[in-house]
Amino acid sequence: MNRMIGRELKTARKEMATRGVKKKNGLLFIISAPSGAGKSTLCRAVRERFADLVYSISYTTRPPRGGEQNGVDYHFIAKGEFEKGIASGRWAEWAEVHDHYYGTSAEFLDGELSVGRDILLDIDIQGTRQILQRYPDGVTIFILPPSLEVLKSRLHFRDTDSPEVIAVRLKNAREEIAQKDFYRHIITNDRLAVAVAELITLIEKYRS
Repeated sequence: MNRMIGRELKTARKEMATRGVKKKNGLLFIISAPSGAGKSTLCRAVRERFADLVYSISYTTRPPRGGEQNGVDYHFIAKGEFEKGIASGRWAEWAEVHDHYYGTSAEFLDGELSVGRDILLDIDIQGTRQILQRYPDGVTIFILPPSLEVLKSRLHFRDTDSPEVIAVRLKNAREEIAQKDFYRHIITNDRLAVAVAELITLIEKYRS
């Protein structure tokens, strides 16, 4: 009888301790950069280093670029579906960039963070401001190109946009760089290997 009571007391204490422990929410890492600054490459390196880091795949109405896959690089959806999502509150953040919509699923972020998973989010400055209203503890990181001239060369070398589109991207880049101090951390992508190491070290510190 005493052994049974002892086991019951031990079980009760364990249940009480479990109820008393509050589940820790996951961390949200938010990375932004001007187009052509190397953000996608850096995010890919981070995902390779941290296999358990959840990558939030954005939704967009723009057409896929060469080699991009639906559900891997972006969720490609119709403009009408995206606008319905705006009306219904589907997006944690959304923006219209270069005449196309981009957005992040609120349901996805809430679900992953609530079970303690860390998320990597790749969005623009407008989206970051919206996200921080909902997730004020988000870790914001801005990827800075070495200069606008280097950025211009990268955009031309990428050979995916017309000269007119590149001009728009450079104009937007100037405006985005002017807001870099809004971010908690700034990493200059001059040498890719150095920038990757700096970003990985930064994320490791938050996760340790």
